[in-house]
Amino acid sequence: MNQIIRGSSLPFLVNIRKCKIGTSALLQLHCCSSVPESDKFLNVRQVFDEVPDLNVVSATSIIGGFAKQNRYEEAIYLFSRMLLLNIRPSEFTFGTVIHSATALKDLHLGKQFHACATKVGLQSNVFVGSAILDLYTKLGNSIAEATRVFEDTHQPNVVSYTTMICGLLKKGMFEDAIKIFQEMPERNVVSWNAMIGGYSQTGHNEEAVNLFIEMLRQRFVPTHSTFPCAIIAAANIAALGMGKSFHACAVKFLGKLDAYVGNSLISFYAKCGSMEDSLLVFDKLGERNIVSWNAVICGYAQNGRGEEAIEFSERMRVTGIRPNSVTLLGLLWACNHTGLVDKGYSYFNQARFEDPNMLKPEHYACMVDLLSRSGRFKEAKEFIHDLPFDPGVGFWKALLGGCQIHSNTELGEFAARKIQALDPEDVSSYVMLSNALSAAGKWDNVSTIRREMKDKGMTIVPGCSWIEIRSKVNVFVTGDRNHHLNDEIYMILGSCTEQIRQNEASNFLIEY
Repeated sequence: MNQIIRGSSLPFLVNIRKCKIGTSALLQLHCCSSVPESDKFLNVRQVFDEVPDLNVVSATSIIGGFAKQNRYEEAIYLFSRMLLLNIRPSEFTFGTVIHSATALKDLHLGKQFHACATKVGLQSNVFVGSAILDLYTKLGNSIAEATRVFEDTHQPNVVSYTTMICGLLKKGMFEDAIKIFQEMPERNVVSWNAMIGGYSQTGHNEEAVNLFIEMLRQRFVPTHSTFPCAIIAAANIAALGMGKSFHACAVKFLGKLDAYVGNSLISFYAKCGSMEDSLLVFDKLGERNIVSWNAVICGYAQNGRGEEAIEFSERMRVTGIRPNSVTLLGLLWACNHTGLVDKGYSYFNQARFEDPNMLKPEHYACMVDLLSRSGRFKEAKEFIHDLPFDPGVGFWKALLGGCQIHSNTELGEFAARKIQALDPEDVSSYVMLSNALSAAGKWDNVSTIRREMKDKGMTIVPGCSWIEIRSKVNVFVTGDRNHHLNDEIYMILGSCTEQIRQNEASNFLIEY
């Protein structure tokens, strides 16, 4: 049988019976084929037809080859041809096609493969079970389906456990995830990374940091994927000393830092207020991308150094890197924190005219915040009115925040009622309005607001702050007197308060 298979440049004339071409070579020729899209399944079908003595091993090898080329639809089509040819699939065949359904985000198709595997009695095989588990954790609506598959899998391995943990963390079921993690007969770096990343990405930063330290104690070597999650978690709790230790650890284990780890360190130092260290990491980073530049720009903005953020963005433009939506957001923050209203407006309008797709709701919200904080309420209100979409809670909170700063109670009440209509359970809007009314001396209105909160059973979440001393993070909550150095802290605080009063009195006398 002679078949012409067209490659990228020259046609290949292959005599299947004479040269007995192997399945992998045949697959390579077909994968580089340039047949029209409409004929691709006909061409793929010929792959099976051209292989002599096709069996489950050769069929699975061909299907796996297409899957590795990310040609999932063709792989699934060949699986259906395999069934028509009465070739019984193996656990490796099912593992491949179920992964293809997951890659195509086709849950319905994956469920059909699950049913097919059950029919031939392979659903409990660890290889098949892990693939089905991955399908349900990534695409399923309920974790219950994944749990049933996990429980049905015979002797689940580290891949099965790690997949189940990822699914639980994705659903916010942290206690169940840590229970499965503790029950694992063996762990690897991937399972540790899943736990650390899951906690870090969902705001459980202290737990992520503690897990990373426990990972090191158990002598697991972190990878390039481990460090960013641990470093970001340390940044979110402003643990400067701890993060520096993680930085040293990264240099020890990884040597040269890639952009992914380097960018997380730039953000870490910036969030901790150490822009000098942030710039030092940036300057030493061999491979920089837009994320690296944005990390510095946003770092300057968050630390109230707006002019330097703008200067750094100009330096970025000179290198030829095109700003993106994160760059613009960083520049708007920078203008916001330094009161550069007109400059911020110019950046926003430039993006609106040159690249409207760059603008996201957060950019519009930042503009409302910028105008409100500077007391330009008329413009802020008009800006909200002219939005190309319905404003959410964040927009009215931005307006209310400006009203609180400038004691604009009339507009503040209007914004607060808008927030309460969109989110009746939002406590912050009541607190912000109450503060604005207090600043304006409208105590009757303040009493009304507080009474309304009490009637609705609303409780104010106490403010929290922390400081790191000698690598130990000390947390303080409003009204909390449980710190072991409570007496000493309040004694120093009283001394500082008294000194401030004396200085104010001295200044008054001098002016008088």
